[in-house]
Order: sequence, then C-alpha cells, then structure tokens
Amino acid sequence: MSIAYIALGSNLGDRHATLSAAVRRLRAEPGLRLVASSEVYETAPLGCAPDSGDYLNSVVAVETDRSPEGLLKLLLQIERTYGRVRSEINAPRTLDLDLLLYGDREISTPNLVVPHPRMHERAFVLVPLAEIAPKAIHPTLGKSISELLAAVPRDDVRVATSNTAVTPGQLSGLRGLVTGSTSGIGATIRDAFTTQGADVLSHGRRSLPGRHIAADLSDISQVDRLASEAWELAGGLDVLVCNAGADTLTGDAAKWSFDQKLEALLAVDLKATMRLARTIGARMKERGSGCIITIGWDQAETGMDGDSGQLFAAVKGAVMCFTRSLALSLAPEVRVNCIAPGWIRTAWGETASEVWQERVREETPLGVWGLPEDIASAAVWLASPAARFLTSQTIRVNGGVVG
Repeated sequence: MSIAYIALGSNLGDRHATLSAAVRRLRAEPGLRLVASSEVYETAPLGCAPDSGDYLNSVVAVETDRSPEGLLKLLLQIERTYGRVRSEINAPRTLDLDLLLYGDREISTPNLVVPHPRMHERAFVLVPLAEIAPKAIHPTLGKSISELLAAVPRDDVRVATSNTAVTPGQLSGLRGLVTGSTSGIGATIRDAFTTQGADVLSHGRRSLPGRHIAADLSDISQVDRLASEAWELAGGLDVLVCNAGADTLTGDAAKWSFDQKLEALLAVDLKATMRLARTIGARMKERGSGCIITIGWDQAETGMDGDSGQLFAAVKGAVMCFTRSLALSLAPEVRVNCIAPGWIRTAWGETASEVWQERVREETPLGVWGLPEDIASAAVWLASPAARFLTSQTIRVNGGVVG
C-alpha cells in the first residue's frame, strides 16, 4: 500500500456539494482508504477566462493498492461522473482531481507526471497539502511541503464558507433514540437525524456527556432500564433505531470461539433488539404513533460461506423475521422496517485484507463499498413522513449485491 495525495478543485455548480461527493466516492473505493482531508479553501481562478468563478480547493491523502496509473484512471472516471468535460486548458470545471504525489515516486509519461509539474508554484495546492502533510518531501525538488509553501505568495488563499441555506429538516420535531450510536453506522445515523431536525438520544456502553444513556445491552436489566430512561428523558419517543450490535470481527473478539461469538450476537443483536423494540413499540402504539427501524444483513437470506456467514445469517435473519412480525403487531399506529446493509465500510472494512477488497469489487454491481452515510440516508427516509405507507419491509442498502 502506498500513500498518495490528491488535489480537488471545483468552480462550477454547487462547488461544496461536488467536493464533498467526490471525497465520499474516494472513501467508497475498495483498496483505497482515506487517511487525511484538508479544509476547503477558496481562491480566484488562475490563468482562466475573466468571467470564470472562484475555485474551491482541498487535498486528501489516501492509502491505496492501485498503481499510479490505476489511480489516475480512477480519478478521471470520478471526474466524468460529476460532469467534468475536458476541453481547453484552464476552462471552468465541475470537478478537477489531480494526483500530486505518490509515495516517493517520480513518473514522467505522456499520460502521467508525478509529482504534479506545477504543484510547487501553486499556493492553492500547497496550503491544503501543508495542512495535512507539512513534512512530506517533494521527491524531485528534495524540499518539504512547508518549505515549498514558504516560497510562494498565499494572500489569495482563504478558508471557504458554505453558502448552503438552512431549511427545515425532514425529521423536525421528532424525538429519537439510536442505540450503538457512539461510533460507526450508529453515530452517522445519530448525526443525520440531528441534522434533519430530530432531538436524538445517543446510547453506548460507556458514559458520555450530553443527551446520552449508557447501558450494556447484553444485560436484560440494562435493556429495560434504557427503554424506561429514554422514554422519560425524551418525553416519549417518535423513532427508535435498534442499531447496537456485538463486534465479533475486530479486536480481541475476533479471536473468540464460534460459541462465544454466537452468544454475544444473540444477546445484543437479537435479544436486546427484540426486547427494546417490543417495550418501546408497545408505548408508541398506546400513544398512537411511532417508527421503529432495525438492522439486518443483506446476505442473511441467501447465505455466505464461513463462520461469520453462519453467525450473521442466523442472528440477522432472525432480526429481519422479527421485524416483519412486530410490524403486524404494532400496525397501524407504529411502522416497523428493517435496513439490511451490504458491504459497508465500517471499522472492519477499513482494515480488511486485499482479498476482501477484491470481493467487494467483484460482488457489488456498483463496484464500491457502501458508506455509513448510505445507511443513515435510508434511516432518515424511513423515519420521515415520506415513508408513511411503508411497514414490515426490509430495505437492502447494498449496491445491488442481493436483489
């Protein structure tokens, strides 16, 4: 794996949205891991037509198993996805992705020059690059990025501010609880709910400041306490997301026996989900409204080889079946649906081996990892009034892996 630095730029359309989308696309690429990202800076166009708009620029660092040529091919593909049309030099563009550095490699071919031949002259490149890699060395010039930046004027480079208008969120006024929301998918769902106007309680095993409840969901008594405390603290719940799950793929748990992993998954992923959803669901039904979202697995019904496949198919398959039955029990007052993620780039996905990266490429029709944001978007929609005619369903968020 090598570290590469990529410059991003845009001066057409919704520049902030385009840069954000491009970074998300890089994060989703198998065999490529985002390790650092700079602030977004705004600068006047350099060498462009007089009526060209100002540019937004940033730099990201990625760890990749792609060759420099393969990485360039990917960058050009992403540019095309976001409407880049390469015409005359310095023409305005929706997205510009430049490979600045690739380890300590020096490359000069008709299609690729690394280091980027003009990067050492451009403050709009050096400022964000120095933010994330001040000690990186330009292999041709033998100087650090900080040293190169000190030699160029930088007065026109300023931190950009977003012009995104504040609009009422899809979940304005709703009160929610997201279990397992201190990291990963759960934290992303919590943040998305908050952004969309919901008043959200977070949950995890450890105590944290703010509107947070600590509870170990492998203990039934703590599951019951979480249900009561959350309902009382929120003044009633409109949305419950049962996201908490036992991590049996990373850390010490990865070395557990099959039986130890099964017990942990049954306790947290299945029993706690059932007990919490039944308890809070009954209160929602009595009050007259509510929405519950559970988390399944897209391959639970089709199967996957190996111990992990057997474990997750059994436990998450049970969650999906329970969801359908609970939906019938709580209708029409409460809607209950399940999100079944596919290959989502969680902590395990960040460090998965080359074999697993290639498996994602081969098995996913869209060819990339899903991101926690993809699950959060589905959760926001399911919790919103837009999904008011949807209950007892399993929504597969998996890039087309399982139909």
